[in-house]
Order: sequence, then C-alpha cells, then structure tokens
Amino acid sequence: MKVRLAIFVCFSFLIFFACENSPPEVALDLVHFAHLNHLYEEIALDGKDMAIIHIYSEYPDYKWVDAQDEGIACVDDAARAAVLYLRHYEIANDTTSLRRARRLIDFCRHLQAEDGLFYNFLFADHHINRDGKTSFKSLGWWSARGIWALGEGYRVFRQRDPRYAEILKSHLEKTFAHIDTLLRHYPEVDTVAEFPSPKWLLYNSAADATSELLLGLAAYAQASGDERVKHYLKIFAEGLSAMQLGDAKTFPYGLFRSWRNIWHGWANSQAHALAIIGELLDEEKLVSAAKLEASHFYPDWITKGFPREFEFARDDSIWIRRTEQYSQIAYAIRPPILAALALHRITHEDRFAELAGELATWFFGNNSARAQMYDPRTGRGFDGILSANEINNNAGAESTIEALYALLEVEANAIARRTLLRYLEQ
Repeated sequence: MKVRLAIFVCFSFLIFFACENSPPEVALDLVHFAHLNHLYEEIALDGKDMAIIHIYSEYPDYKWVDAQDEGIACVDDAARAAVLYLRHYEIANDTTSLRRARRLIDFCRHLQAEDGLFYNFLFADHHINRDGKTSFKSLGWWSARGIWALGEGYRVFRQRDPRYAEILKSHLEKTFAHIDTLLRHYPEVDTVAEFPSPKWLLYNSAADATSELLLGLAAYAQASGDERVKHYLKIFAEGLSAMQLGDAKTFPYGLFRSWRNIWHGWANSQAHALAIIGELLDEEKLVSAAKLEASHFYPDWITKGFPREFEFARDDSIWIRRTEQYSQIAYAIRPPILAALALHRITHEDRFAELAGELATWFFGNNSARAQMYDPRTGRGFDGILSANEINNNAGAESTIEALYALLEVEANAIARRTLLRYLEQ
C-alpha cells in the first residue's frame, strides 16, 4: 500500500507538472529515460559513429558494469533499446530518441557479418567477440533481435529517410538465405516428451526466439509488402501455432510453449507475433490463437502469481511436472502486455487493454514480493524478484528496457493507462 501511495503521489505531481509545460499528445508520466540514457554511450568503430548500451548496472551506485569474459555491450540489448527508442519517437515525437535508435541500429549492423549472421558482444577494446558461447555468429537469439531492430528501423525510416531505410533493407536481405535454410525443415515435426516440436523454428522448436525474429520480419513486411517475407511469416506462424496447448476450458488454456515441453515467461512473444501476422496476412485463425492465450492463460498466470517457468508432461491429459516460481523479471511481463495491446488495437475489445494495464501492475507491487520493480523517478527497471522476501536491486539494460517498453505502450493506450492508474490510486 505504501509503495502504491508513493507512486500515485509522484504520478499525480507529474501529471500536474506536465500539464503546466505543454505535454505531447500522449502524456508519459511514468516513463523516464534517465537511467537508459545513462547506459547509452556513443562511440566510433572503424571510423563510423554508432552507440552501445552498457549491459549491467549495479546497486547502489548504478555505474556501468561489464559482462565478465563477454564484453561491454551486445546486440541483444542494443537491438531491444533501438526498438524502444523508435517507439518513443513514434509516440512522443522525440527526435533525440530517433537519433539514438539509429546509432544503436548502426551498432547492430556493425556486428552483422558479411554473410548476414550476427555476432553479439563487443569487447572493451572495441573488438568483436567472435568466439564466446553467447556471441558466436549464428541464427539465434541475437540475430533474431538484430533482425527485429532492422525491421522496425526500416518501417520507421522508410518515410523519414528512404535512403537509410534501403541500407537497412540490404542488411535484412542478407539474412534471408539463412531463413531459407531453416525453413527447409518445414513441415518436419519431432516429438519431444510427447509434445510436437516443429523443426523449422529456431533451435528446433524455440517458439520464443522465433517470435522475436517474427516481430522484425512483420514490421518489415508491413512497410515493404515483400511477398517473400510474407511467406516466411505464414510458415513460421504455423510453427508457433503448433506449440499451443489447451483451449478456453482445457488446461493450460491456450498457452504457447516456449521450447519443447517448457513454457517460460521471458521472450514469450508468440501471441504478440501471431496477432500482428494474422492482421497483416488477413488470417483470422492466427489472431484467434493469440486471443485464446491472452483471454484464458494470462489471467490464470496472474492468479498463480506470475511464475517463471513450467515443465509439462502428458498422458491422458496435460499436467505440470515442475514449476519454478522465481526469478521473475521484467522481460516476462513486457511480452503479454504488448500482445494484449496489439489485440486491443486489432479487435477493438477493451478487455485486452484492461488486461495490459492489469499486467503492468506487476511493476508497482502486484507481485509475490509486494515490491516496486520499476522506479518512475529514475527510469530504473530492477533485475528481478528472487523470492517472496528478496529482490535484485540491480538495474541492468534488459530489465530497464523491458520495463520502459511495457510502460510506454501502456501509457500510450488510454484504457490500459486508466486501469494502471486505478491500481496506483488504491
């Protein structure tokens, strides 16, 4: 109660202050970029200006901290920050955010090899980490996020700077040969622990990583109309759909598995991806699949206290073999919020915007630790709930970006914003 009261007082003050200072059309009273801007640094690599996001920032002084043996910055965080800054530009007309997004996209381009695949980490001496287990050149997590940033960049810059957009298009097209190779596995399906696992997804059934790839491809296809990419989206969407379990009345209520027989919250963007692909391709069944998870699994997940992970087993029915309640992180809260808001935009059903606002209350104490996981005064997103009695007070790039992205979209939606504000008023 004290946490919510303090935030509401701060929120109310910010509303008054913003009104006195001619706010943009969308008033962003909770979203504060100070900490992310602290993690952002402009550098030059090979004589070209670009920017990085420092990875870790630790309590209590929140100075930059490197990733030991990996580097000082990575595509993973630069790409997600670029997507956030692009959306901030679109929502708040902040041209500084547009410039920062471009510099971060240029960093992602710098870490893309000539064959189209991405490395992930940059060492402190500004050399690329080419061999680390979280950095080697591959079509995996960091390539998926790099493609996401390129696709969103193309969509935004296509009208504002068509020449730059064409450069981004050329970088995207370098990845297509690798996507073609992956899709040669279609329609092969493995059975793992009695569950079907489509082999044409990243990592042989990683619907989570694939969903972030699809967010980038969908943004590009939306802006370009590229039929080849629309075909990719259709085939990948079939793979994501095959990972769905249950229905409105049958456990686990439309959940999309993340990988094999595992569901976890982080990167669970399948419903978000399917909603926008369904809209783009005019495939109602894809939107309906996203609606099923949002309508029935999300409320069940909230009731269970936002657990981190489930492992499923199957005999006559589907049941949970293992549950991990912790750690809970911002990266598990952003995907369902964006999925719900996409569904609200597509279906015009207010219940989805209300759901997004309810999910966002996790950041302000509606969690098992009753802890504030985002500080609207500084813009810090804290690194996780470790137990009912302990949180990680560090504020690294991932948690900060994911919190800001979720709350940016919530504040931009009047119904979701109102739902969150009602919680803060209690």
